[in-house]
Amino acid sequence: MDSWRDCGLVRWVWQQLGCDPPNHSETRTVYVANRFPQHGHYIPQKFADNRIISSKYTVLNFVPKNLFEQFRRIANFYFLIIFLVQLMIDTPTSPVTSGLPLFFVITVTAIKQGYEDWLRHKADNEVNGAPVYVVRSGGLVKTRSKNIRVGDIVRVAKDETFPADLVLLSSDRSNGSCHVTTASLDGETNLKTHFAVPETAVLQTVVDLDTLIAVIECHQPEADLYRFVGRITVRQHSEDIVRPLGPENLLLRGARLKNAKEIFGVAVYTGMEAKMALNYKSKSQKRSAVEKSMNTFLLVYLIILLFEAILSTILKYAWQAEEKWDEPWYNQKTEHERNSSKILRFISDFLAFLVLYNFIIPISLYVTVEMQKFLGSFFIVWDLDLYHEETNQRAQVNTSDLNEELGQVEYVFTDKTGTLTENEMQFRECSVNGIKYQEINGKLVPEGVTLDFPDGPVTSLSMEEELFFKAVSLCHTVQICHDQVDGYSDGFQCANGISSQQEYYASSPDEKALVEASRRMGVAFSGINGEIMDIKVLGKLERYKLLHVLEFDANRRRMSVIIQSSSGDKILFTKGAESSILPYAKSGEIERTRLHVDEFALKGLRTLCVAYRRFTAEEYQEIDRRLNEARTALQQREERLADVFDFIERDLELLGATGVEDKLQDKVQETIEALRLAGIKVWVLTGDKHETAVSVSLSCGHFHRTMNILELVQQKSDRDCAEQLRQLARRLQDDHVIQHGLVVDGASLSLALREHEKLFMEVCKSCSAVLCCRMAPLQKAKVVRLLKISPEKPITLAIGDGANDVSMIQEAHVGIGIMGKEGRQAVRNSDYAIARFKFLSKLLLVHGHYYYIRIATLVQYFFYKNVCFITPQFLYQFFCLFSQQTLYDSVYLTLYNICFTSLPILIYSLFEQHVHPHVLQTKPGLYRDISKNALLGFKPFLYWTLLGFGHAFVFFFGSYLLMGEDTSLLGNGQMFGNWTFGTLVFTVMVITVTMKMALETHFWTWINHFVTWGSIAFYFIFSLFYGGIIWPFLHTQDMYFVFVQLLSSGSAWFAIIIIVIACLFLDVTKKVAYRHIYPTSTEKAQLTEAGSGISCLDSMCCYSGGETACVSIRRLLERMMGRCSPARVNRCGTSLNSLCCQRFSYKLENDEPTALDE
Repeated sequence: MDSWRDCGLVRWVWQQLGCDPPNHSETRTVYVANRFPQHGHYIPQKFADNRIISSKYTVLNFVPKNLFEQFRRIANFYFLIIFLVQLMIDTPTSPVTSGLPLFFVITVTAIKQGYEDWLRHKADNEVNGAPVYVVRSGGLVKTRSKNIRVGDIVRVAKDETFPADLVLLSSDRSNGSCHVTTASLDGETNLKTHFAVPETAVLQTVVDLDTLIAVIECHQPEADLYRFVGRITVRQHSEDIVRPLGPENLLLRGARLKNAKEIFGVAVYTGMEAKMALNYKSKSQKRSAVEKSMNTFLLVYLIILLFEAILSTILKYAWQAEEKWDEPWYNQKTEHERNSSKILRFISDFLAFLVLYNFIIPISLYVTVEMQKFLGSFFIVWDLDLYHEETNQRAQVNTSDLNEELGQVEYVFTDKTGTLTENEMQFRECSVNGIKYQEINGKLVPEGVTLDFPDGPVTSLSMEEELFFKAVSLCHTVQICHDQVDGYSDGFQCANGISSQQEYYASSPDEKALVEASRRMGVAFSGINGEIMDIKVLGKLERYKLLHVLEFDANRRRMSVIIQSSSGDKILFTKGAESSILPYAKSGEIERTRLHVDEFALKGLRTLCVAYRRFTAEEYQEIDRRLNEARTALQQREERLADVFDFIERDLELLGATGVEDKLQDKVQETIEALRLAGIKVWVLTGDKHETAVSVSLSCGHFHRTMNILELVQQKSDRDCAEQLRQLARRLQDDHVIQHGLVVDGASLSLALREHEKLFMEVCKSCSAVLCCRMAPLQKAKVVRLLKISPEKPITLAIGDGANDVSMIQEAHVGIGIMGKEGRQAVRNSDYAIARFKFLSKLLLVHGHYYYIRIATLVQYFFYKNVCFITPQFLYQFFCLFSQQTLYDSVYLTLYNICFTSLPILIYSLFEQHVHPHVLQTKPGLYRDISKNALLGFKPFLYWTLLGFGHAFVFFFGSYLLMGEDTSLLGNGQMFGNWTFGTLVFTVMVITVTMKMALETHFWTWINHFVTWGSIAFYFIFSLFYGGIIWPFLHTQDMYFVFVQLLSSGSAWFAIIIIVIACLFLDVTKKVAYRHIYPTSTEKAQLTEAGSGISCLDSMCCYSGGETACVSIRRLLERMMGRCSPARVNRCGTSLNSLCCQRFSYKLENDEPTALDE
């Protein structure tokens, strides 16, 4: 069997059947330039082509795939079943009544999804068709990006993006290095250095590369942008040379080449196997509380529907038990009907009643909710108050499915660095050899010493100080760049020598701050050329050979370099968190440095410890051997490297510590206080040291000075942890009057979550604020999940700016990314993104409040109007012997939800502002009125349902009492018939449910007036045309002249007015009574602002104005804001011109309140 599987065609078929997957091994072998071995029988591995496919559908599968996805939604599937039942059996209504609304919903959704997918196809074709150059047959060949194969050597020029994941072979530099920016991948704008192995770095021309014989072995594709494990075997002079490959050798697709004219690289991962493609974020699968409530309501109404259908079927047969009603003289049964099965007749009648009442389930609810969420999300993007001018960043919506969830948040979990703080580091203090220093005017001054000449240059350093700052200026991954002054280059040029215009670029703000501080102290990092690092010590150039870099990782929490001095000494410099350095130090001022680190932390400074170690020749030889073995390993490379790093980074001599300040962001304290007043608890989850985190929590208002701070830190065992938790619980019970704050560290948290989850959560919930320090990323997510699945099931929100925050952002109900300086990983994986923490208050207190109010009313109103619609149909059966005669015409059944009542609720759900935005921000307590899904609980649901049934009874019996059995309402003595009665009920219903929506509307614009009164007018105009003309394409026209005849009766007009008033009078009375007797905080706020009126829509403070297609929309929205005078609308100046839309901002006038008392 193996012999026939070796055949190429058969093997390909075998793979397609899934019996022999192409990438079943853990590694892949890539032959550079696709030079496969000539000897032996070689079957090449099958790799993906280089096409990027972000689209979901093709021309062939769009219809079946889209229909399958849409009919997975229970409401759509339900109406499909109803439609099929109408086709199969004799039902009282036409199949069109169910088929047309279903077709409308399916078509609208399909068009929307099809258009979005067409845009994705268009973008894919643009990327896949981009021109690229590959080396083939000894020359450069121009081809398209999609034609690149694994193993091809690709040439990329300066400022071009890499078309696939490439292993760097050579550049125009002698050392084979190049610089790239990965802003499109992770948002980091700093330049990253990548290297070629020495054996390929010298091959800088196409001719040289044509002679290269090499094989790359690496892991199969994975999504981690910062992980790559491989090795390259280069054949030179009949000898195989093996070199390790890591992330520094891999150029990622989507990154851009800088500071090099051209590079050559070999493609190892292509197309959908590239790391960028593997990081494509799928649409969030999170579901909001409103959606869950909506599904519950649907289930309740489905039960009501089944009850009505079963009851009607039973009553029909109970009525027909009398012979005179079973087969009256005017409706004799056929022989087939007499002999048919009673069970089949019962089922048929049940299905017929099911079809008759099926409109109690609103089919258009889903499509209206989708439109509301999609269109409503633009108000967040357009909001000028959420725009950060300094960074030219506006709010971003990655999923609109959770808009209303912003109004239900009970817990906020926030990172500290870059979220509460600016992530802009300033060197403040350091400890060297047990002596504490401060920086004053660029000079290092021992604590308590005054500076005699504050403005003079640094002239001398002690031996300990010099060694300390040498360690700081050599142990890093900083790059040096400076502006070209001769006009030769348009960007930054990396420099190997120091320049007056040099600037440091680093992936970590801490590193940049420390290297800049070292330069001010007289030890300046001047650049790196290949393996040579240059520093200037008080102006004197010193050179060191960089032997190894031990990269930073989250487990070790330190990074190191091994260098060789000009005298040949091998030295290890290392820096990291004090918990990762001090335990490994054997000498130096350990205790005094530990004391200084604690003092720095109490001031809110970020701390790092610095140490070194000297190696003998024999020690270094052993270290070098073990490092090379670990780095060339294909299996378990990370574990082997971790073991070697631990072997190297021990027996350290402590040099000192640094203290770097990270400033708080603007208005952090006010934002946290506003969230607290809104009933939202804030938890800070950070990796910082205990003392640093507590200090920052106090300064930002997370902890109050009067708050009793409880601690669960440095717990060593389960028993100690449990005892401490019990003590904390007792203290909380005894001192329940005052507010408490809790501090937990990562180690204690691990113990608490192991066996004492319940007790730990009880303690946390009793505290006003919780601070978790020394947290690993997965611990952050675990804390969020623990609270999320607690019995109360609170709605959680996580906000952060770095890759270490992604896990908690994805775990929380709502994830928010900060567009900070730690890349774009958090933003890419979030549901919403904002530029600053202070914007969170408006996002929740205003946008979240509005979205929840709007969609809660939308859902309840939809069920209300459908109860009003179908209940008269049910009542009518009692008057027609349950003969399944329909009360309404089929056209009215079809258009009720699509045309007559759809627009007012949609416009309401987009523009409603029941309270002024300024009031919502100045009175955060109003947020409590809508917490815990208050408007979609059992009581509101029962109220709207009973209201619907009540109004339906008034519609039906009001019309019935008016018409009676033998009452003539026409001047000629003619009586109204069945269709006239049904039309009267339908007319009253359309007017009442539309007026009910008008009563719910607090914010009126001209567009609200247009759709409200226009919907009623459209119904009358449509009915006049529909019933006033004989339409040739209609088989029967029961409604001919019915509406005209109805409107010709003054009594009918009187009945319409009386019934509408009767329906709404009780509702209005109830609202007025409750507003005066039991007013909510929101209603009190409405009364407070009643005098000033509501002005411009603050949540719609900017509109698109840059494109022709948007101009008409902008003008429409400007006209819609009828009460916004030109004086009150400020066009933004040139500072905002870089935005893609022209913005308008809300501005308070003198007569409007600037603050409101609680």
